[in-house]
Amino acid sequence: MMIVELAFTPAPERLAARAAHRSLLLRLHQEGRLVAAGPWADDSGALLVFDVERAELAEILGDDPYYRTPGVGVAAVREWSPIVGPAA
Repeated sequence: MMIVELAFTPAPERLAARAAHRSLLLRLHQEGRLVAAGPWADDSGALLVFDVERAELAEILGDDPYYRTPGVGVAAVREWSPIVGPAA
């Protein structure tokens, strides 16, 4: 499992790019490569949980221009080893 944490700023480009990004997330979820994703309640960033290897995650991040949009920063990418839940 791979975890991506995003940090947001109020740049208007982020909101303009969000619909296309969410469409890609839906496709990744339907394919079983994205477990969960969503913004923090205060909209300061988001958390995404991917069921992919690091190399595939790099491709996913590279293929979605949202991650390079002003107002969106990738704050952290971490490998996660859950001990309970559907991914355990």
